[in-house]
Amino acid sequence: MSATAAEPPLVKRVPPAGWTAIVWVASTLFTLLTTFRLPGEMQPEHWPAAQLYRWDGLTILALSTVMAIQGGRLLHRRPLLAITLTIAAGIFETSTLGVGELPMAQYLTTMVALYFVVAAHPRRTALIGLAMAIGSLIVYIAVRLLHNWPAGTSAELAVALVTVIVWLLGNSAHQSRVHAERLSAEHAAQAVTAERLRIAREMHDTVAHSIGIIALQAGAASRVATAHPEAALAAMRAVENEGRQTLAGLRRMLVALRAADTVQDPDLAPAGLSDVDRLAATTTAAGVRVEVRRLGEPRQLPPDIDLSAFRIIQESVTNVVRHAGTRACRVALDYREDELALEITDDGLGCGSSTDTGFGLAGMRERVALLHGEFSAAPRPEGGFRVTARLPLPVAVR
Repeated sequence: MSATAAEPPLVKRVPPAGWTAIVWVASTLFTLLTTFRLPGEMQPEHWPAAQLYRWDGLTILALSTVMAIQGGRLLHRRPLLAITLTIAAGIFETSTLGVGELPMAQYLTTMVALYFVVAAHPRRTALIGLAMAIGSLIVYIAVRLLHNWPAGTSAELAVALVTVIVWLLGNSAHQSRVHAERLSAEHAAQAVTAERLRIAREMHDTVAHSIGIIALQAGAASRVATAHPEAALAAMRAVENEGRQTLAGLRRMLVALRAADTVQDPDLAPAGLSDVDRLAATTTAAGVRVEVRRLGEPRQLPPDIDLSAFRIIQESVTNVVRHAGTRACRVALDYREDELALEITDDGLGCGSSTDTGFGLAGMRERVALLHGEFSAAPRPEGGFRVTARLPLPVAVR
């Protein structure tokens, strides 16, 4: 039940730690290539320090690689330490190159780490990370100038400029993510509100039906009270039973009642678990086979529980048809002594959506919460998706 059947882009499939390692390995290989005289060149681009290919140079390279990879692994938990490790890795590796600045290739890993930190963490952390990245370049050049060593100041300015551009890109990604989360929260709130209104309309139909029965029975009792007291007593018992059931349903659903729209919608017609077989047949005819399995002893349920259970099954099956990318699903209804348990499973793509038609998971979760039940929806470890709901039954039904 995924929102889309397309795979996410590559940048989403590879974790930040993976990208950090890839960039480090690629930049290191590039740097090593520049120490050789390639075809068409009179001399290599960089003259390496004497220890580059000795045991001490290889040791520094190994330590730098460990720091860079560890920095990538700490991006989510300790972002500033991650940036520190990538900066140290770049400085360590640069010490074997015999150059007067931190080259762009050795700082690419720090830039990538800075991007992920800025995109995923608060503004304060992002600004500290930028200060660390730029400050390290300034300190590196200052130390070389104080010791009268050659310093590639102009090259370092280019590295600093690219670092700032990377920070701006990460900040843009962060703002886009925050905006998307805000929109998602607003849509979820709208879905819950719309679902509550829908529940209120359905409860209006249920209560109106119950009140009509109560009025008829009470009228009949008043007409035969003198001539047939037994019939009047039976009618009043029916009134009592119907009134208790209606009050129990209202008590469970009262928080959901809101001012409802008076426009009649065919989709809001009363339904219940008796329609599950019809739903399965219709869905099977559409190309997705629905297997319905009932456990325990089926019995008459209160209208609110009966309706909510059907809506949960209906929404889950609809999501399977539209989003799961599979040809079959399974529906299980377990009539237990004190609760009704529902389980809808499929072998599809295994991703749920909270904004599917009919308000999706948000609406189902709202229905179950209003009935004081338990709800879960998650991918299955063996593949596919599972929706489960447990609806407690009133004592009278037990």
